[in-house]
Amino acid sequence: MLEIFEIAAKAVADPTRIRILKLLQSGELCVCQLTTVLGLAPATVSKHLSVLKGAGLVQSRRDGKWVYYRLADKDFSPYARRFLDLMAASLDDDRTILADNALMLQVNAVPLQILCDQGRAALSEIPSQAATPCCGTSP
Repeated sequence: MLEIFEIAAKAVADPTRIRILKLLQSGELCVCQLTTVLGLAPATVSKHLSVLKGAGLVQSRRDGKWVYYRLADKDFSPYARRFLDLMAASLDDDRTILADNALMLQVNAVPLQILCDQGRAALSEIPSQAATPCCGTSP
């Protein structure tokens, strides 16, 4: 059991992974949304998501070639729920988390395919196309 606890603890010991967990509190997101908010490469975000998934903190679902992530709603680890509850109750007044949430509002206003194609550059103009699925990056 100590090894399982250690895996979950190490997963939440990284600031980027904490930011990802806080972003996923608002619901399911694809890699392009996370990369845009975090300002990181898709491969880097996928690596972080892989660690979180391995710790039982997030789940993914595939929709065609796209992969979407959400907070785990099943107990894959006996400690996952406790860590997720701690994340939910923490850091809501942190400057980085507040900035991430504000940027996420802008990200949500951009159709996903355009966001996947353009990244942060897509935030400078709000396109009029309908949202489509994006980001087939999977850990």
